Amino acid sequence: MFKVIAVYRLPSDDEAKARFEDHYKNVHTPICLKIPGIKELRTNKIFGGPTGVSNLHMIAEMCFENKDAWKAAMKTSEMMESGKDAMKFAGDLVSVHFAEENIVKA
Repeated sequence: MFKVIAVYRLPSDDEAKARFEDHYKNVHTPICLKIPGIKELRTNKIFGGPTGVSNLHMIAEMCFENKDAWKAAMKTSEMMESGKDAMKFAGDLVSVHFAEENIVKA
């Protein structure tokens, strides 16, 4: 599976966090789900780390079946819209990465 991964740092205060949550759920998620070839959108809420508090808020993964589906999606207007929206509501909080998932089972 190939992914676009967005890592979001913690918003500055509770009000900013509430605005982030509302925008992500009601605006950004519907935009992401329109991207051609997207298999699923996974969100991971960060609640802490080994030393307690984390400076991260959320990690989102847009998942695509294979590299060809990912490459095709990257060229779409829907992906561009997703990126523009992320920069608009979380530009100072987000870093974006591309990844290939490999699963090792125990």
